[in-house]
Amino acid sequence: MPDEGQTPQRPPIRDSVADGVHTSRRHDSAEKHVAGTARYVDDLPEPPGTLHCALGLATVARGRVRAADLSAVRAAPGVVAVLTAADVPGEADVGPVFHDEPIFAVLGDGAGGPVHFHGQPLFVVAAATRRQARAAARLARIDYEEAAPVLTIEDAMAAGALHDAPYRMARGDVGAALAAAPHRLEGRIAIGGQEHFYLEGQVALAIPGEDGDMHVHSSNQHPSECQQVVARVLGVAHHAVTVEVRRIGGGFGGKETQGNLPAAAAALVARATGRPAKLCFDRDADMIVTGKRHDFRIDYEVGFDGEGRLLAMRVAQHARCGWSRDLSHAICDRAMFHADNAYYLPAVEIESHRWRTNTASNTAFRGFGGPQGMLGMERVIDHVAAHLGRDPLALRRLNAYDPPGGARTVTPYHMVVEDSVIGELLDELAERSGYAARRTEIAEWNAGSALVKRGIALTPVKFGISFTMTHLNQAGALVHIYQDGSVMLNHGGIEMGQGLYTKVAQVAASALGVDLADVRITATRTDKVPNTSATAASSGSDLNGAAVQAACDTLKARLTGWAAEAWGVPAEAVAFLPGRVSVGGEEIAFADFVARAYRARVSLSATGFYATPEIGWDRAAGRGRPFYYFACGAAVTEAAVDTLTGESRLLRADILQDVGRSLNPALDLGQIEGGYVQGAGWLTTEELVWDGAGRLRTHAPSTYKIPTAGDWPAMDIRLWEKGMNRALTIRRSKAVGEPPLMLGISAFLALSDAVAAADGAGYPALDAPATPERLLAAIARRRA
Repeated sequence: MPDEGQTPQRPPIRDSVADGVHTSRRHDSAEKHVAGTARYVDDLPEPPGTLHCALGLATVARGRVRAADLSAVRAAPGVVAVLTAADVPGEADVGPVFHDEPIFAVLGDGAGGPVHFHGQPLFVVAAATRRQARAAARLARIDYEEAAPVLTIEDAMAAGALHDAPYRMARGDVGAALAAAPHRLEGRIAIGGQEHFYLEGQVALAIPGEDGDMHVHSSNQHPSECQQVVARVLGVAHHAVTVEVRRIGGGFGGKETQGNLPAAAAALVARATGRPAKLCFDRDADMIVTGKRHDFRIDYEVGFDGEGRLLAMRVAQHARCGWSRDLSHAICDRAMFHADNAYYLPAVEIESHRWRTNTASNTAFRGFGGPQGMLGMERVIDHVAAHLGRDPLALRRLNAYDPPGGARTVTPYHMVVEDSVIGELLDELAERSGYAARRTEIAEWNAGSALVKRGIALTPVKFGISFTMTHLNQAGALVHIYQDGSVMLNHGGIEMGQGLYTKVAQVAASALGVDLADVRITATRTDKVPNTSATAASSGSDLNGAAVQAACDTLKARLTGWAAEAWGVPAEAVAFLPGRVSVGGEEIAFADFVARAYRARVSLSATGFYATPEIGWDRAAGRGRPFYYFACGAAVTEAAVDTLTGESRLLRADILQDVGRSLNPALDLGQIEGGYVQGAGWLTTEELVWDGAGRLRTHAPSTYKIPTAGDWPAMDIRLWEKGMNRALTIRRSKAVGEPPLMLGISAFLALSDAVAAADGAGYPALDAPATPERLLAAIARRRA
């Protein structure tokens, strides 16, 4: 036995680690959130001499800066620097994929370039205080050559203002199938956008270092991309920029690309002045400058038989993308991927049109285009059911993808659905929620209620998990074991309140056989784990958990090899148990075991890497396997509408979600609840309004209405007990970040069902969001 003369520690015998995977564990920062001690970028101590920045913003939606007089800005109290595009040492563009987003519209003193939307950044000013910087930014005298803006999808269609040529996915002979169908319908739905409304606004703190280095603290979902954009703007190599993120106060996709501009602007000031620089948006500026969820118009034509079985469908998706491409290319593709939602379509054609408008560039938002595509499909099911006079749930069940091995499993993009549990989820939720009896009771109630009508809807979700840009499906990790047995790990994922750090720490704890309390996660940094992907696409746990597992496996293999040789036993005789390691039957406390390994000069640090297998997408051919697996769920919502005022209430929601074998059930339940409410808010109360001059009028909590606690229905949320991922994900779990948002579609269709109970005839054709005005308009159409 090695280390003779030392008394080996004899650890207590126990069966499991404390708070490992598959157990409910509170968020690692929960107590800090409640106490207000969790540190975000704006809470970090500011280094001496820190400058505060503000952006000058365009006051027209389309045109050109003819001349810019910034003399008053420079002369304002406290101002240290005013920078324009002329002061950028590298490339003056912050576009994440396509370089089509100039950082500033003012090119230099007296010179300007094109203005593409109201609120576009013109320049950055740095002053001693935030108040001084913001006051100075408003002193600029800008002479514009103004032009009529293109603001809506219809405006863009009339102007032919496309970002890219239309893109098409298809399978089967749609024309022939539509012509042969016993029944046909055409329809349209307009779907509004959505503001992310994260609690923490966009903020960045840039600290200059030696030799041109720049350290950036950013509220950002994609540190590696932020690193690349900042380096590009500064004209330096990537290794000269380090981006650090400990936590962000909500993201929902709004900090995947939108944090790059404030980070680059702060870094520019830090580079120019040699002093730390901080840029923190106020809520109004944040909402005006940053992009939203894409608003869509979806036109559809569907053919079906007398039972409601779908035979053919043709869909045209029109998306308002804003002035630049941002991530619209991939977002609109994903809307097409989810145009089928949970239903088999024998013949289908989906065409996507990406329209350029003089509004802020729309961007990633939880679901990444999937919610819009799914809502279009659910509208079709609802419309067909109304036409045939049947319960929409019967049609959903009839058209659902078959379980594994069935004949109806091929998607419009030619991927076989190998893991559909839609039918089981629909049946189980319908029974548990008492759907059939409630539907009967609601119909009876409506017959006796002249003014207030109730509705109910049960809808499924089938959401593909993986980045559809295949190369993004990778992650790295770094794991250290210290001599006392404590573990420190780092990975490329971002903690934005969803509990990713806790889940990944649980993976490490279970992998090494230590308690969760012995594992510490450090801030995500580009100099620890490089070339990471965004924490997005619901892949945070899948990717980073697997990378950490790989690092732990490397450490265990290394320690196993050393122990087998040192103790003279076969490798099979070395086992990592909770809190201890068994070597040839001798059990040693984990801390003592690793301390001995250190003295034997065994490395206790390892990197891990994971790349999602079995995926690939040929966009040109319109076929492939863009997703590793599908996450499924279902929700039934009951709602009521006052037919005189349009006021509505969500009364009850029952939810069943398949999360596989949950890494942390408590966190998953929280994600499901929050996702449903955010999805329901998108489709009911959250309305974005621009005026004819292109000014966003709903740019504050006073005018933009997210759901409050009083708007939530009574909720019964359950994880599907049969859940088990057929795909080899980390511990057979399934993603839970985005899929629950689409459960909110049931709230919208419950309101539509309530409107359908009002006097009159015809399908309500309700548009989203279902504000009181739109509900009244739908009721009026029926009565007309």
